Amino acid sequence: MGKLYVVPTPVGNLEDMTFRAIKTLKEADVILAEDTRTSSVLLKHFDIHTPMISHHKFNEHQAVDGIVARLKGGETIALISDAGTPAISDPGFLLVRACAQNGIEVQCLPGATAFVPALVNSGLPNDRFCFEGFLPVKKGRQTKFAAMAQEKRTMIVYESPYRVLKTLTQLAEVLGPDRKASVSREISKIHEETVRGTLAELVQHFTEHQPKGEFVMIIGGAED
Repeated sequence: MGKLYVVPTPVGNLEDMTFRAIKTLKEADVILAEDTRTSSVLLKHFDIHTPMISHHKFNEHQAVDGIVARLKGGETIALISDAGTPAISDPGFLLVRACAQNGIEVQCLPGATAFVPALVNSGLPNDRFCFEGFLPVKKGRQTKFAAMAQEKRTMIVYESPYRVLKTLTQLAEVLGPDRKASVSREISKIHEETVRGTLAELVQHFTEHQPKGEFVMIIGGAED
């Protein structure tokens, strides 16, 4: 029986790659990569020559059975995403679940995940929080906002730069303009930035400054 390694990769700064992650990727029989073109840059930088195959949200359902068969055959397989920890708003959940159901050992290495530094940097309570990931774009969006308005824990949201202002504006309308929040972008990269304030203040900021980069939004919970 083989083994699946879930390997986090840097969210921006290549120096965040761990020694163990490099060793694991070098020793694996094959690497499952969300985008082989993106990951080839990472592998080349660390002199990793393990063969890659694509494993992304568009083929994950069809590919799982074949990967499980290879693991049962004794192969060691490493799973990576474009950035951060696989299966956190990225492909990987279906494969890990299938491995668990088939008695295949899974080991997730500790490493980079974008929301942790964003949460810590926010200055908002982090003793209790919930991860919302990417919000629904159309169907279910208003229902999600209504639920978030009642949530007492700090909330974590991933958002694209094209929807940051729209999402902040809608959150201000539903949760109230005075709800505290924090927006971090380009975590661990040269232009890393965290902006804190009320939702109304953040709407104003990103109206005046065009959103660029990858965003993590931290929303304060409802107060009693």
